[in-house]
Amino acid sequence: MAVACSKNNSSDSKEMAEDENKDKFENNDIKKDTEFAVEAADGGMLEVQLGELALKNAKSAPVREFAQKMVDDHGKANAQLKALAEKKGISIPTVLSDKCQKKMDELSLKSGAEFDKAYADLMVKDHKEDVDEFKKESEKGNDPELRAWAGETLPTLEHHLKMAESNADALK
Repeated sequence: MAVACSKNNSSDSKEMAEDENKDKFENNDIKKDTEFAVEAADGGMLEVQLGELALKNAKSAPVREFAQKMVDDHGKANAQLKALAEKKGISIPTVLSDKCQKKMDELSLKSGAEFDKAYADLMVKDHKEDVDEFKKESEKGNDPELRAWAGETLPTLEHHLKMAESNADALK
């Protein structure tokens, strides 16, 4: 989905999507839902790209297996969210936000056991945040379709969190 230039001339795809949605949904009941969709899209892209990086840089087989699961599961969820956003006219980022790109850049400087530990720790932190946000959206979202998607995606994220915690514990 193409993202037009924003009013603040930012090159951050996430900020651009937020600005477009603000213009479209400012006085709408689903304003918070659009913010959730933007965050979920940005985070989902990060999960896939970090997973791809981990497939190249990870030393541990369990970390590589987890990374493949991230690529597969988040790739599927990203496609579902993109289709839902297009249907609803919600702008979502098409490339990583500056914040997520910074995480990618930092992790890409590591390799071997150092990479494995940093990736595992980041996945625990990230999935804790994801579970909280998806739970909130699935319980309190105003848009029924986004609320349902969040609810359907939540068990997968909870499973990812358990896997990430297991990897992080094993690498300590």
